[in-house]
Amino acid sequence: MIELDLSFLKDDTIHAAKHLLGKKITTNIDGKITSGYITEVEAYLGELDKAAHTYQLKRNKKNEMMYRDYGGIYVYTMHGHHCMNFITRDVAHPEGVLIRGIEPVEGINTMIARRGRNVNLTDGPGKLTQSLGVKRDLHNGLRLNEGPIQISEGKIPKVIIGSKRIGIDNKEEAVEYLYRFTVQGNPYVSKDRVKVEDNNGWQ
Repeated sequence: MIELDLSFLKDDTIHAAKHLLGKKITTNIDGKITSGYITEVEAYLGELDKAAHTYQLKRNKKNEMMYRDYGGIYVYTMHGHHCMNFITRDVAHPEGVLIRGIEPVEGINTMIARRGRNVNLTDGPGKLTQSLGVKRDLHNGLRLNEGPIQISEGKIPKVIIGSKRIGIDNKEEAVEYLYRFTVQGNPYVSKDRVKVEDNNGWQ
């Protein structure tokens, strides 16, 4: 695996979110390798974004790992599900990208065993972390490509769609921001009814 230059995460979180689509996430956990291409993400822009955990630079035990330089991994739990974010920018600008969907590639039998089912393995943030073996207590605060969670080049989307983020209905104007990005025509995304395109929307 050729190590990926993570500098695209450094400057602009919206750019980083779009650039993450198609990247391959690989985990090696308990000796089992699983992987998938990123199909769906959401950007969270920190201080001025009412939907972000770091809105108004709020800082607490739960979100402390957001206050790191780009390339960090922030895992939080919601309703019992683990959600994985990749940190962008720097300590002074605690922003990040939530990984919401991946197209499974390697270790599908392991994913099935972890999920206890053979459908809907990775079409949602809690589903994909369960399939990949990612947990808050084990992986929150680690860094990409310096441990069991790796990202590398993968595929390139033909078309990227911007839409409203999911599950933030009480966040006032932040509800309207088109900060969710998906690969058009890829079936491995949450919530949307997708007309599947050739090659699942990849170039």
